Amino acid sequence: MARQSISFTKPNDDWLKEQVDSQEYTSKSELINDLVRQARKQQAEIDWIRTKLDDAEQSGFTSESKQEILAQAKSSFK
Repeated sequence: MARQSISFTKPNDDWLKEQVDSQEYTSKSELINDLVRQARKQQAEIDWIRTKLDDAEQSGFTSESKQEILAQAKSSFK
């Protein structure tokens, strides 16, 4: 496993410590690895959505642009 040395702002370090202290995680390393896994999964989902939007735009399924579709999606989640 690769070792890294990283620095955190005080609020972020305090939050990390709270998570470990609450026994949600056994260490900061475990927590950071979980956050990275979640970010990677989220990025994969975003990439999938972008691909679907590109496919729909290219197929003529919609006359709206990718930006218009994204704007509509964002406004519906507010």
